[in-house]
Amino acid sequence: MESAINKVVLSGFAGADAEVKNLSGNQRLARVNLAVNEYYKNASGEETKRTNWFSLTFWNDKADLASAQIKKGTRLTIEGKLITGSYLAKDGTKKFTTDIVVSEVAIKEIDLVN
Repeated sequence: MESAINKVVLSGFAGADAEVKNLSGNQRLARVNLAVNEYYKNASGEETKRTNWFSLTFWNDKADLASAQIKKGTRLTIEGKLITGSYLAKDGTKKFTTDIVVSEVAIKEIDLVN
């Protein structure tokens, strides 16, 4: 059987403070949305910025770290794996999700000018 690799590395900025939930069995979960900017030249030759948003999930000790250190605008470099799922929305439609479960994180706080 061939090996498969599920690995993601991203660097970007937290869109908001980490949201933490305490779950049963002493489990902790933190979620953060990560903005990753991509710059390219459009058909007219103008430099254009596109922002992609990624949902990050931190478990237990990493959730504690996220809670204490990740605030809106914090620069993050993460490594993790993709996890897909689905759920039924209130209107009865099936929605699909893709999250990144973080295994490694480097955090650098920056000052944002408002």
